[in-house]
Amino acid sequence: MKNYISVFFILVFSFSSAQIQKVEPAFWWKGMKNPELQILVYGKDISKYSVELSDNVQVKDLTRTENPNYVFITVNTNEINTSSFKINFKEKNRTRYSYNYELKNRKPGSADRNSFTSKDVMYLIMPDRFANGDPSNDSQKNLTDKLNRDAPNGRHGGDLRGIINNLDYLKNLGATALWLTPANEDNEKQTSYHGYAQTDLYKIDGRYGTNEEYLELSRELQKRGMMLIQDYVTNHWGISHWLIQDLPTKDWIHQFPDGEGKYGFKRSNYRTTSQFDTNVADTDKKEALNGWFDTTMPDLNQSNPLVLKYLTQNAIWWIEYAELGGLRVDTYPYNDKVAMAKWAKAITDEYPKFNIVGEAWMYNPAHVSYWQKDSKIGEIDGYNSNLPSVMDFTLYTDLPSALKEEDSWDKGMIKIYNSFGNDFLYPDINNILVFFENHDTERFNEIFNGDLRYYKMALTLISTVRGIPQIYYGSEIGMRGEKSKGDADIRRDFPGGWKGDSQNAFNPQTRTAEQKDYHDFTQKVLTWRKGKDVIHSGKTKHYMPKEKVYVYFRYNEKEKVMVVINNNEKAQTLDLNRFTESLDGVSAGKDIISGKDFVVNSKNKLTVSGKSSLILELK
Repeated sequence: MKNYISVFFILVFSFSSAQIQKVEPAFWWKGMKNPELQILVYGKDISKYSVELSDNVQVKDLTRTENPNYVFITVNTNEINTSSFKINFKEKNRTRYSYNYELKNRKPGSADRNSFTSKDVMYLIMPDRFANGDPSNDSQKNLTDKLNRDAPNGRHGGDLRGIINNLDYLKNLGATALWLTPANEDNEKQTSYHGYAQTDLYKIDGRYGTNEEYLELSRELQKRGMMLIQDYVTNHWGISHWLIQDLPTKDWIHQFPDGEGKYGFKRSNYRTTSQFDTNVADTDKKEALNGWFDTTMPDLNQSNPLVLKYLTQNAIWWIEYAELGGLRVDTYPYNDKVAMAKWAKAITDEYPKFNIVGEAWMYNPAHVSYWQKDSKIGEIDGYNSNLPSVMDFTLYTDLPSALKEEDSWDKGMIKIYNSFGNDFLYPDINNILVFFENHDTERFNEIFNGDLRYYKMALTLISTVRGIPQIYYGSEIGMRGEKSKGDADIRRDFPGGWKGDSQNAFNPQTRTAEQKDYHDFTQKVLTWRKGKDVIHSGKTKHYMPKEKVYVYFRYNEKEKVMVVINNNEKAQTLDLNRFTESLDGVSAGKDIISGKDFVVNSKNKLTVSGKSSLILELK
């Protein structure tokens, strides 16, 4: 009889729990600065039941939507004196379904965690294409897109274990922060490897590993004095996301009455200047901000308070759980800007030192700087994004053309000079991301046909100017890729990341001569940069380019560094008298690449080889 009763209660409990299909976030922490927690509970017709919390925990707010499968429960965690409580769903005073909700203790110092700054070098990895450390997870029964390394847009098998296995390679290169393109589950039917059409925001994609391995990666980075940056997407999800498949509210995503298909699809016109254009037509602005990136990427409505709270809590959950060192936010200007200002403020209020860099892919520096916190440009229409950092797309655009073009009034090296001439627009010029390629762009080494000289000049530049340098995986070994052939070509597999690869670039003994030249230069520059406050936070003085030679100085009260970039095919001899105001008190310099000493003062001349750069520590 006792066994029968036990089995009976087990069956009842299993039936009761089965009704609750999702609880997000599944757990939370005590002691957060914002004590308000909104818990999403999902299950068939769950909203028809009354909600009661155990242990005298009070429901601060209960939101039911037009979809009866959702309930949003708000509690004040400061008023909860227990480490867990039950969420009971009742019918006629009988508990039908129950969930045990846990409140964990925060790790000491969580709120004061450090984040990436101009002292760091950010290394960007597309996890599927870097290294396969665990072949057993290459395909998953519950995930549609299976391993197919022969398909350019297929899943190739790179994973978190492969990255963990190669962290010493990254550290030795000089990288200090690791930015991964999205690692959360992306269960779209095909081309899911990029991760930007996520289908579960609380779960690492099983083909990359587990949530626990993601935390392990973060902690292994911290052991090496490095940090993990998460690529966060607030603008859109994948159409296969479980919340999209059963929308809590119709306005959870943007839909158009005249749109296509079940969800009212209309593509964005991608004109994000409409966010601040005082002359814009409302119909164009709506199409830009509410239109979808693609048919498989529904556009989220951040102005819906439930959506905004979901995105805010999810970001904070990952920061706290995975001990993140920062966020990079995809397609920032495509979001509702007022809602996103609240999102950024909520995160930085919780973590005052935390850095977030937004992708504002615009070419005009006034347009880019609009999105940085405390921007004077933003003040024109009374807007403050609260976003600490932005990406310098102006420099990204100008750099390759400056190196390719013949010099004239507005072409060639003057473009770089003019780019830095706009620095006054940024409220925090040291906190912008500088780069010459990423996962969405033509490979820099493709643009210059694998000519190492151009790579050296470009890397010298982004490593010594104001801001946070970012390099893309494989740049440091000369990897190429042509955007016109499709995104997969600029996202090739890192050689040596897979067992059986014909060549291994991770191992210095098996690098080709060309890979070695790229790698050694990168390593020397980035390693030198680590300890240079004059580069991290010093001032800049630059001189107008002459004869395709651009010269600038980074300086503070203790140090001076002179950088020379000679884009001329021939060696150029500089009359240093021109730089007297920057060379005052200087008698010598040392080239950090060759180790060669130079006599450097205003009475001497300096010869620089053709298509080369110099980084001179001045004495």
